[in-house]
Amino acid sequence: MIVITAPTGHIGSRLLDILLETSTRSEELRVIVRDPGNLPEAIRSRVDIVTGSHGDADVVDRAFAGADAVFWLVPPDLYAPNLDAAFSGFTHAAAKAFTTHDVGHVVGVSALGRGTPVAGRAGQVTASLAMDDLIANTGVAYRALANPTFMDNLLWQAISIRDAGVFTGTAAADRKAPMVATRDIAAAAARLLLDRSWSGTGEVAVLGPEDLAPKDMAHTMSEVLGRPIRYQRQSLDDFRAAQTARGVSDPIATAYVDMMRAKENGLDDGVPRSGATASPTSFREWCEQNLAPAVRA
Repeated sequence: MIVITAPTGHIGSRLLDILLETSTRSEELRVIVRDPGNLPEAIRSRVDIVTGSHGDADVVDRAFAGADAVFWLVPPDLYAPNLDAAFSGFTHAAAKAFTTHDVGHVVGVSALGRGTPVAGRAGQVTASLAMDDLIANTGVAYRALANPTFMDNLLWQAISIRDAGVFTGTAAADRKAPMVATRDIAAAAARLLLDRSWSGTGEVAVLGPEDLAPKDMAHTMSEVLGRPIRYQRQSLDDFRAAQTARGVSDPIATAYVDMMRAKENGLDDGVPRSGATASPTSFREWCEQNLAPAVRA
């Protein structure tokens, strides 16, 4: 049995599709979801459903009973009182349940940065790496999917791209860095969950096919959308103000700023791209299949 957390998000929903398409009849799929109505009806009839939050001890205790493997993704908590509560605090009950139910393998969504000079002051990433350590210390076989910035984060700016032809970020316009499509993260998770011949703990980087600078992204977006799109750099102070204006708690807004500063200082540069770490979806392909429909909706 494979248990999938966050099955309605960008990564979890795609992972669920892949597993339903490729897993054998002998492998049961179970999902943890707050509202089963958010799952497509065709999927609800094919999976075992545990209703609730996977941060809740009673929920994960029920969900992990009989589980061979778990896909672990901590949902963003913009209002958390501190980073520990948002990551390791949310994961403590699951870590205990992994041991209680003798779960064999866990695949988690995490971030690049381990071993870099800025890893200890990278906000969200620092907290995510601590969460990885918490899971690894349970003795379960664990693989952390180490990811850079998601291409899919641009969907939050679809209205600005549509109405003003502008997208924003805090990086220098010519600063190249890896980016990944969430569909590729899901595919990497599926491979690990279906072939559980691995053991021990470690990371699997998912880096996309190339490094991109914001100016490169603007050029590609302009070509795909058929009109000029420009990049506008935000200061970290302006970025923080935008977060707090959305109601993000002060500790979490600070953590986002720390993460963006760390990215500018090499957080995502520690793992070289290779056949094992590259993933297939190009930024152009992602724009054609995801951004363009969102902008034109």
